[in-house]
Amino acid sequence: MAGDNEAKMEKTVNSLKEEYNTIRTGRASASIFDKVRVDYYGTPTPLSQVGTISIPEARLVVVSPFDKSLISAIEKAIQTADLGLNPSNDGKVIRIAIPPLTADRRKELVKQAKNTAENYRTTIRNIRRDGNDALKKQQKGGELTEDQLKTETDKLQKLTDKYIEEINKVYEAKEKEIME
Repeated sequence: MAGDNEAKMEKTVNSLKEEYNTIRTGRASASIFDKVRVDYYGTPTPLSQVGTISIPEARLVVVSPFDKSLISAIEKAIQTADLGLNPSNDGKVIRIAIPPLTADRRKELVKQAKNTAENYRTTIRNIRRDGNDALKKQQKGGELTEDQLKTETDKLQKLTDKYIEEINKVYEAKEKEIME
């Protein structure tokens, strides 16, 4: 029972980490392009499947398309992905300079990260609630004694505390990364 809830909570934390990877900081990172989809012959395709993403410098990303005819489609996809980036191409590769973040933009990103973390904390609490409901049903059905119910509920609460703490750590690390 507890293992099932723990697996759900673990997935929740991993999902938060993936979502945070797509939040742009002042440093170049290939993961900020994870949600970019390129129109590849009518099919929205992840950028990483139509070209190589490299980071030659701290504030520069270079995309080398596998198929040179896709260069304008890739450029358009990056512009419309709402990342606040302006790609430029030389006919062979696309260069994307990562501008330093303004103080206001940093505050905005921290606020966004904070809201996201709160949504994930709520998800953890919902898993706890569902787990508690299931335990109460088991107790009503005679599968658990009153003492077993208390023990299992306490375990679930400890699990919840552990994963909420983990979400807090992930958020604090992202906040620090955005503000540096």
